[in-house]
Amino acid sequence: MATNTPIETVSTGADKAKLAAAGVLVIAAVAAYYLLGKQDLWLRVLALLVLLAGAVATFFTAESGKQLIAFGRDSVKETKKVVWPARKEAMQMTGYVFAFVFVMALFLFITDKTIEWVLYDLILGWKR
Repeated sequence: MATNTPIETVSTGADKAKLAAAGVLVIAAVAAYYLLGKQDLWLRVLALLVLLAGAVATFFTAESGKQLIAFGRDSVKETKKVVWPARKEAMQMTGYVFAFVFVMALFLFITDKTIEWVLYDLILGWKR
């Protein structure tokens, strides 16, 4: 039996600096967008996009960004291992789900109306 041992990653000062720089670039992007309020819209959007792209690039050079990329690759690899159902089977299962939902909705409606009738008409004597 294999045991999963937790992996500890040590964040270096350089990684912390990269993450801080990415945060500063995001704040700078928003600030630049509003500070360039009197300029044309295309210039404001361009400044925003360039600074956000710099923030994303800086984030992906840090260890956290590399781990995120590795997680994405592993997720794609695992998704390719999935055996997807055939169209006929998927349609059958969808039909079963719709039928169950309909039956459950009908059951809850009947239960609700029965409890309403017992409480309001029989017990309290309120007539509508």
